[in-house]
Amino acid sequence: MANFRRFRPDDLNKLSKCNLDPLTETYELGFYLQYYAKWPSLFQVAEDQDGNIIGYIMGKVESSPDVYQFSEHYLPWHAHITAVTVAPEARRLGIGRLLTEQLEAGADANNAWFVDLFVRKTNYKAINFYKSMGYSIFRVVKDYYGDHSSDPTKSSEDAYDMRKPMKRDVNKEHIREDGEKFEVEPSDVW
Repeated sequence: MANFRRFRPDDLNKLSKCNLDPLTETYELGFYLQYYAKWPSLFQVAEDQDGNIIGYIMGKVESSPDVYQFSEHYLPWHAHITAVTVAPEARRLGIGRLLTEQLEAGADANNAWFVDLFVRKTNYKAINFYKSMGYSIFRVVKDYYGDHSSDPTKSSEDAYDMRKPMKRDVNKEHIREDGEKFEVEPSDVW
């Protein structure tokens, strides 16, 4: 069984098993440390009995800058999943679900309206995973990714912006039923 705990800086050398998946974004070291410094409770890892990192989730709480408050794309206080991944040998054991549930609990503790994330439109397994956890597509972000995961002839790929309402959003004001019909440009998202 996995042990779940907060990320520590010495975990950076142990993430490679999780980051081998071509659909997992790999970031510069400073990016991981920024999340550790700013949102430590939303950066969790799962480790096996030998201390190997077999999954992790990076998240944050934020809102759009006040200058955008009257924009149709303004985002109120919410939690964002920047990355969640599980090593191939540890998949289908519920680790991704537990990591996501921990982040959602953190979102509620921070009084967030919703949790959102971006996922490639071609990452069907992840999309189905998130839907099974209550997430829905809020909008399509055209050409969000600067590469394409399955077609080397394409230079970009669209993303789904998926959301799940948290306890604060009693009236479900920050989700929609037909999000696939709403397309925005990358410059419209923060």
